[in-house]
Amino acid sequence: MPTSATGSELPIASSGRAARWRHGAARQSGFTLVEIIVALAIMALALAVVPVSMAKLHEAMQYRSAVGDLIAGLKAARNEAVKTGASVPFSVDVPTRRIDVGSERSFVLPEPLELGLIVAEREITGQRGSIRFYPDGSSTGGTIVLRRPTGGGVRLRVDWLVGRVEQEPQ
Repeated sequence: MPTSATGSELPIASSGRAARWRHGAARQSGFTLVEIIVALAIMALALAVVPVSMAKLHEAMQYRSAVGDLIAGLKAARNEAVKTGASVPFSVDVPTRRIDVGSERSFVLPEPLELGLIVAEREITGQRGSIRFYPDGSSTGGTIVLRRPTGGGVRLRVDWLVGRVEQEPQ
């Protein structure tokens, strides 16, 4: 042990700093190149998946909205016929995708959806067909087919006797 000039022992003070400094001198804080490359690859993969998911989500929303609009339009035409005491047509112009409910309401279906129509022959005028609802709640009956571009779809059947709208998968 070291001693002073007077002969007394000097305490050895060790803070431990030197030992820590020696072991951590080569190590600096931050990220390695490999860690940064892995993080960027994960971000690029996530960004590549987002547009595909958004496109599918948009298509699904358009389809659900179109089905809902068709069902609501058919029910509105039936209710209007019962309420007013006059027949009300639910008209579908297949090439333009335009739907007219009586004289009050109309809408256009989105472009990517395929539209088909089966109605009574007397309700067809050119490329336009109608399902007519009568004041007693009955109708001429018919079927509207709506298909997604990716496959699948729905068939909306209108019962001629009571004018009820039934939805079934296609």
